[in-house]
Amino acid sequence: LMVFLGDYIYESSWGDDPVRRHVGDEPYTLEAYRVRHAQYKLDPDLQQAHLALPWLLTWDDHEVDNDPAADTSEHHDPRFLLRRAAAYQAYFEHMPLPRRMRPRTDGSMPIYAQVDFGDLASFHILDDRQYRSPMACPEATKRGGSTTLDIAGCDELRDPTRTMLGIEQEAWLYANLARSRARWNILAQQTLFTPKDDLAGPGRKVWTDGWDGYPVSQAALIEALARPGLSNPLIIGGDIHANVVANVQADPWAGSPIVAAEVCGTSMSSQGWPQERYDATMKENPHLLYGRSDRRGYALVELGRNAEVQLRSPLTVKSPTSPVETLARFVVEDGVRGIKRS
Repeated sequence: LMVFLGDYIYESSWGDDPVRRHVGDEPYTLEAYRVRHAQYKLDPDLQQAHLALPWLLTWDDHEVDNDPAADTSEHHDPRFLLRRAAAYQAYFEHMPLPRRMRPRTDGSMPIYAQVDFGDLASFHILDDRQYRSPMACPEATKRGGSTTLDIAGCDELRDPTRTMLGIEQEAWLYANLARSRARWNILAQQTLFTPKDDLAGPGRKVWTDGWDGYPVSQAALIEALARPGLSNPLIIGGDIHANVVANVQADPWAGSPIVAAEVCGTSMSSQGWPQERYDATMKENPHLLYGRSDRRGYALVELGRNAEVQLRSPLTVKSPTSPVETLARFVVEDGVRGIKRS
């Protein structure tokens, strides 16, 4: 099973060392988004991946544009809803999705879902883009989008009305978790979930595009995951172009109990931030077991009595025949909250 967690396409050619360049300018129309998807589908390895495996999918931002929040774009583009409707229609046309997810007449598209594999695993597939509140304390020059900021200087972060998933999706998720009888409960969502400090030294900085930018929603979901009757919660994510493995805690700096395991996979072809950024803050985050942004790849998870995790990486993404190696191995033991090296 392939669980793909967003940024299947990019609206722009990002980074200074890309694997390939896009054909044409940024898409705004349905025709242009169709061309962008068609270019990706020309990749023979991607074709083989779709042939070989069933896929579960959710999107992130770049299927449309960088850093939107619900119906607002990063730069408050008045054309954004028309652009998003075009992007969603092209996405539905080109991806293996059920008919019930087809776009609505208002341009929105229902993509969150629960998929069960018998009593082995329940996948709770989330959409943290379409229903979220605007990002807190944005840079004045952009009006929207993400930034990294000191939590002490942004009261808006703690506004109890702000939401990552929207009220309806949150209620749906909590109800699913409460009634689940699966051995493994997997939250398939876009980004890093665990609380994280991005400041080396005293104080705490957070990145507002991730769950740290929505701490009320983050804390509520951690509480739901802590329910004793919930079996083996495992969170998987992406977005940040880095492998991060973590034990999820409400307050890891105070030593609060571990409630879940998290495996955040890196990008396959898009470059990551310098490794030095992770090296500088790893000691600030005792709950992070692993943080690496200098290698591309994917996470391989084998579900049985335990969950065996391998972080896999080609030696180079410039060659389709590059050897692939395992960078690290971890295990989530049945009945034990959290993850550890194996």
